[in-house]
Amino acid sequence: MTLRLILMRHAKSSWKQSDLSDHDRRLNQRGRDSADAMGDWLRKKGFAPDTVLSSSAERTLETYAHLRFDVPPEFTRRLYLAPAPAMLDALRSATGKTILLLGHNPGIGELAERLARDIPRHDRFLDYPTCATTVFEFDAESWEKVRFGEGRVLAFTVPNDIF
Repeated sequence: MTLRLILMRHAKSSWKQSDLSDHDRRLNQRGRDSADAMGDWLRKKGFAPDTVLSSSAERTLETYAHLRFDVPPEFTRRLYLAPAPAMLDALRSATGKTILLLGHNPGIGELAERLARDIPRHDRFLDYPTCATTVFEFDAESWEKVRFGEGRVLAFTVPNDIF
């Protein structure tokens, strides 16, 4: 069986409201535009998720809203600033065939790097900027069987590539 994973870092957030906690920061206009464009790109490429796992931070909630997928998301504090192994553990309990996992750096970028069988030849992959998105495919019967180093990268892009 083939499983597909879409790993996305949240879109660009605003630092204007210094009284907000990090968890409560919202997107800025550039972030909203990037998330809109990334949702369009994913649909155009045929990479729509059937399951969404996301950090509970305001910027990930807002990123997901701007992607405009009609899938009920699971927002969890467990993924807020989570390291790569914790994200992989959360993924292992998923049941969908195409999962969108929305998170934060450095964990989301580390997860993308560690899952990839081969690193994409893109100058932004290793720093995984805001709204960076990697689409992986795995030959596995369930998410419990997915391991580091087994993901085939189908696509990687950042907002500047699609504007």
